[in-house]
Amino acid sequence: MRYLFLTIALVVGGVVMGWAQPAKLAQQYYQNGEYEKAASLYEQLYQANERNPYYFDRYVDCLIYLEQYDDADKVISRQLRKDPENVNLYVTAGRLYERQMKDDEAKKQYEAAIDNLPANQYTITRLANAFLSQTKYDLAIKTYEKGAELLKDEQVFAYNLGDLYRRKGDIPKMIENYLSSMDANPDLVNNLKVIFQRYLTDEDYRELQAQLYQRIQDNDRNLNNNELLTWVFIQRKDYRNALRQVKALDRRLRENGGRIFRLGEVAADDGDYDAAIDAFDYIVEEKPTSTFYIDAKREGLRNRRNRLVEGYSYTEADLRELESQYASFLEEFGKSRATASIILEMAELEALYINDLDKATSLLQSMIELPGVDPITLAWGKINLADYYLMQDEIWESTLLYSQVDKDFKEDLLGHEARFRNAKLSYYNGDFQWAQAQFDVLKASTSKLIANDALDLSVFIMDNLGLDTTATAMEMYAQSELLVFQNRFDDAFRKLDSLLIEFPDHSLDDDVLYLKARIFRKQRNFEKTAELLQKIIDDYNEESIRTDNSLFQLAELYENQFDDKEKAKSLYETLFIDYSGSTFAVEARKRFRILRGDKVQ
Repeated sequence: MRYLFLTIALVVGGVVMGWAQPAKLAQQYYQNGEYEKAASLYEQLYQANERNPYYFDRYVDCLIYLEQYDDADKVISRQLRKDPENVNLYVTAGRLYERQMKDDEAKKQYEAAIDNLPANQYTITRLANAFLSQTKYDLAIKTYEKGAELLKDEQVFAYNLGDLYRRKGDIPKMIENYLSSMDANPDLVNNLKVIFQRYLTDEDYRELQAQLYQRIQDNDRNLNNNELLTWVFIQRKDYRNALRQVKALDRRLRENGGRIFRLGEVAADDGDYDAAIDAFDYIVEEKPTSTFYIDAKREGLRNRRNRLVEGYSYTEADLRELESQYASFLEEFGKSRATASIILEMAELEALYINDLDKATSLLQSMIELPGVDPITLAWGKINLADYYLMQDEIWESTLLYSQVDKDFKEDLLGHEARFRNAKLSYYNGDFQWAQAQFDVLKASTSKLIANDALDLSVFIMDNLGLDTTATAMEMYAQSELLVFQNRFDDAFRKLDSLLIEFPDHSLDDDVLYLKARIFRKQRNFEKTAELLQKIIDDYNEESIRTDNSLFQLAELYENQFDDKEKAKSLYETLFIDYSGSTFAVEARKRFRILRGDKVQ
């Protein structure tokens, strides 16, 4: 009866059906745990297809599940006599002994499999995979290492060994073998970067760095090691050492500074302005004929400016030195569409830091008149010029320029920015209803920053307008904000103090404190800034829309100005836990994790 079903399956109406149907049925029995039925079919399939190891393995599996250990032993022994070079049969036998708790005998079978390995790459890989499928990593490693000896090629299985040591958690050996695989196949470098990013900790990167140093010392001709070492430094945000590597590669390969320029951009984006400046200066000083020369000079200047103004610790002399460098750049390259962005930056320096509004205005007027200027740069020139006109109380000129950009970029974020600033101008002038209507529209902006600011101002106007018989208090507050925008800080303080005197216990009290904190921050009086922000947090708590802003800004002060990371971490934690709905919550959580030492992508 054993072959009856098979005969029926094979011949229907005199037509041979093949093995597909019995194999499918056997698989179904096996998956359903009907091992006796599955065993009967797999035995027939194996006997008819002895070269197919799959049917044999499934047949033995069924016997083991049925605990017919003697039958399984006989089947394996018989197959070994027929196919003595099939070392995977020893693994099958070992698995059988393990199932019977005969660990010593199982170990002997596994060792026999490795001892009988032929010098055949396919057979070696197949045996290692057999061990891997049973999570016997040490035996799989031993298989590959023995295979490398037999094939007289230390690198042939290096990548496989790297994977196995990774599974075991042996990071030094994992790195060693992955790097060896890269020696044999340089195209693996990007694949290895992905693996290292996914599995290495900060401490593991030090191990990778050490091994790369050793390999470079042993063989300085393999430039992949230098490039990977550069990448490691970048992952660790050690741009100084990364720059040292790329300079060496640039000189050795006689390049035009391209990789150095790209590293400078990465360092600049990450806020390491010193390293970025060194990179760009190297190109300017060493590569005067490079196609990157003018871009490097421009970026070097830009990073000097960012380093200065973001540090809040500059002096008048620092500002004048930077002004001189901008002027020198424009003198060397002239005023043209190629240098329009530099003119834009120099005007900002003059207006916001040196307080020379006339010079800033003159620079932007000349830039706007240049032929062929990039439309985006031109639009920003108009927006900034409108700001500087507003600082000089030239309201009409200001609103005209904002409106031009709004019209030219109506559905673009740039247009939204111009519209927001125009609406804020109306707010400064006390036209609250029109301003609020514009803010309500801008709440739907695809720019998260504009949308959040528009929402804040809309809610602010709604909460404070109409609480009194007149809008006088709101008008005084809006005028104070304009004075701050114009850098007329003493006038702003006087206006705010007058507001508090004329309208005691007004709903704007916390907003007055917040605006004063902004002034002190602009004046770089960080102690007074922190004092006022803390007062808002302590005295107003959840009843104020300024509390989450105050928490975030205070945390920033402790992190960057006071160098008290623990206090900053505590404030960030309070913000994202107690004010989870705040627009600052996500960023606060990210900064908290960074300060805690987490690896944040």
